[in-house]
Amino acid sequence: MLLPSAALQAILRADTAAPITFNLLSAAVLLSLSGHAQMALRGVWQLQKLVVSYCNWGGSSRGIRAFMESHLPDFKESNPQLEVVTELIRGQHPHLKGFYRNRNERVVSVKNMTPEDVLLHATRLRNALGRKVIKMRTRHVTKHPSVQGTWTTDVKF
Repeated sequence: MLLPSAALQAILRADTAAPITFNLLSAAVLLSLSGHAQMALRGVWQLQKLVVSYCNWGGSSRGIRAFMESHLPDFKESNPQLEVVTELIRGQHPHLKGFYRNRNERVVSVKNMTPEDVLLHATRLRNALGRKVIKMRTRHVTKHPSVQGTWTTDVKF
């Protein structure tokens, strides 16, 4: 398993007594590589195909090219249910495109990101259910609304 930083490797070793710098991104990358916090619907992974689009010349694709060399082989190995395809698009900014079982797709721009950030976004696409995001009109959602009205703290007796 390839870990993105020396700090994460130090976390896995119990014999180190040195202070460890740890941030939220490192925790997310560690969780994604260790296999925890994975999501599937009824035991079936919803992401079918992940397309990694990049430019072999542009500076904004530097991080995704490094991701393809260092993290992508391990990501493919740890997700055998997922079809991962790389796509060369010259002169365009890099992006990740996920195709889900419910025929939805999500596109995430990874312009000027580090390889660890690209891995984080790929993991989020893998963990997502592929549902469309809907805006809720109220905070209180129910199938059977109350006849008396919604309870509030301003009720006077």
